Amino acid sequence: MHAGMNAPPASDNLLDPPAEGTFISFDDSFGVRFLLVVDTEEEFDWSAPFDRANQRVAALGGMARGHTYFAQAGVRPLYVTDYPVVADARARSMMAQWVADGTADIGAHLHPWVTPPHEEQVNAANSYAGSLPEALERAKLSHLRDRLTDAFGTAPLAYRAGRYGIGPNTATILRDLGFRVDTSVRSRFDYSAQFGPNFSGMPLRPYRTGPDQVLIELPLSTAYVGALRRAGDALYPAVSRYAPLVGGLAKLGLIERVPLSPEGVPLGDAIRAIDTLLADGLRLLMFSFHSPTLEPGNTPYVRNANELDDFYRWWDGVLGHMAKRGVSPASLDQIIAAVLPG
Repeated sequence: MHAGMNAPPASDNLLDPPAEGTFISFDDSFGVRFLLVVDTEEEFDWSAPFDRANQRVAALGGMARGHTYFAQAGVRPLYVTDYPVVADARARSMMAQWVADGTADIGAHLHPWVTPPHEEQVNAANSYAGSLPEALERAKLSHLRDRLTDAFGTAPLAYRAGRYGIGPNTATILRDLGFRVDTSVRSRFDYSAQFGPNFSGMPLRPYRTGPDQVLIELPLSTAYVGALRRAGDALYPAVSRYAPLVGGLAKLGLIERVPLSPEGVPLGDAIRAIDTLLADGLRLLMFSFHSPTLEPGNTPYVRNANELDDFYRWWDGVLGHMAKRGVSPASLDQIIAAVLPG
């Protein structure tokens, strides 16, 4: 019997692991690249309950400085943008100029508690759009897509669910609304204890998914580093609920989970993670952070001016290391164009 005869069929559910044969190959000329995705959102207290009234968008100076930095480095960020940001006239005007200059791409980022229509109860479970009834998830994402299209002159092609909160209906909704790319899968993270999805067993390599495999999934990049990293997919989920054990294993150099993000990840760890992922043959590295981090006091990662300086030093080190390793930035359209036919 052929080896693929008993493989599970492809699923329309973004929460399911990809089926055999759906992994994406890139054109040889694509080389090894990276994409920066910025979760572009309002500022709010991450430790407080969710509140529809929290729609403040004030980190515009920090966003402008950050964008100038990345543009000068030749990086074209994908700003996955939520409703409060696109509803803010100042943010909208600033970002529209970036799009017009060809230095940014805009995607959609759904925070359901601040996105109309407001029909659901605001609570932790409903902060994951994929947990909402299909009609309500669809209505909110449709409203956001239309607002982004009006603001930037073109419909968004890429999506990241707020809090990575995809659900069983998300892929079909994305297909119906004209999206081509999803970046919601945060491989090697489990949010089920917080009512969210479990991505523990999901791969790092891009793959086709959704109805008729029309969507390209670009999972966020997270490496296991350390002597036991090869066993990470089995070992880390088993120990992750015991914080002292996780810390002890990391200090002993046995295993550590390192996402490609400047938020809470020391530069040396990030470089180790990059080298590990490259050694494993990953051809697209996915970096991510939240836009409020670009101005002190909005997130736990940048609380003051010194930590903001550290943020940019982190990027200096990471971009310099990737240049030495031959990893160059990619834009969203370059990624889509480089995907070989399935």
